[in-house]
Amino acid sequence: MEGFRKKNDKRMSLKDAIATFVKDGCVLAFGGFGGEQNTQAAYEIIRQKPQNLTVIGDSPSEQMDMLIGAGLVKKAEFAYCSYALAGLGHNLRRSVEKGIPIKVEVEEYSNYTMGLRYLAGAMNIPYMPTRSLLGSDLPTYNSKIIITVDPYERNPIALVPAVRPDVAIMHVNRCDQRGNVQMFGFTASNENLARAAKHTIITAEEIVPTEKIRQYSNLTVIPEFFVDAVAEIPFASHPWNMPYSYAYDIPFHRQQLKRFETREGFIKWLDEWVFGCPDHKAYCEKVGWHRLNALVTVERKFSPMIY
Repeated sequence: MEGFRKKNDKRMSLKDAIATFVKDGCVLAFGGFGGEQNTQAAYEIIRQKPQNLTVIGDSPSEQMDMLIGAGLVKKAEFAYCSYALAGLGHNLRRSVEKGIPIKVEVEEYSNYTMGLRYLAGAMNIPYMPTRSLLGSDLPTYNSKIIITVDPYERNPIALVPAVRPDVAIMHVNRCDQRGNVQMFGFTASNENLARAAKHTIITAEEIVPTEKIRQYSNLTVIPEFFVDAVAEIPFASHPWNMPYSYAYDIPFHRQQLKRFETREGFIKWLDEWVFGCPDHKAYCEKVGWHRLNALVTVERKFSPMIY
């Protein structure tokens, strides 16, 4: 898989991008935080069924919960796993408490220290020091968090390991065909995650000409030489919000999570919304373009975009 980052045209279907980079046993990380969740990438991974994944997520890690429910994950590293206003991650809970469908290994961090792990990976250093975990029980339950002595001030310090995933996947507002990424509003840790990963898949609300990217070059948070593949997938975050693109579909999300409360409900939901929709276009048609466009109208009313 050498040479992808040197291409001038990295456009690829989401199906082909997942097939190319997400393999059995790989370490997979998702971008996004408080929106920007790449749900469509998770659906495509579930359709292709790679096995024994290690999945790394910041928060809320909805993709992680669904991949766990699909039985594809052996280990999960995260700060917390939930569906924001809709509720908790039922698949993770079933896995940890009952081993359904399989019992995953769990490695927990705080939101802040997950961000530090991404930063360490981006800087190509093995760990990042922090004092924030010293008042927490996380070191008691996570052996990867090392408490040691700061060699300069001789005070206690915690060390968290770098994240260097095989594949990072994130959804953004726009990029060009070369992979120059622009995001409007909160970027989470996307810029560091792309730099830390061996391969990066970008899905974008739109792919625009490079000239348009250069017009506002200060908004480019990820340059092309950290990107392997780009796919134009509007509404890839639904039912989540995408800042400056569309609002959060809370009623849909709550109905979805209500079905996730039981194992049977989750399986039926996969049959209907994942396997029953062969691609993202079919998913959008099932949700309804009128509903999706209404979310755009709401977002633009409260967050007008000038670019």
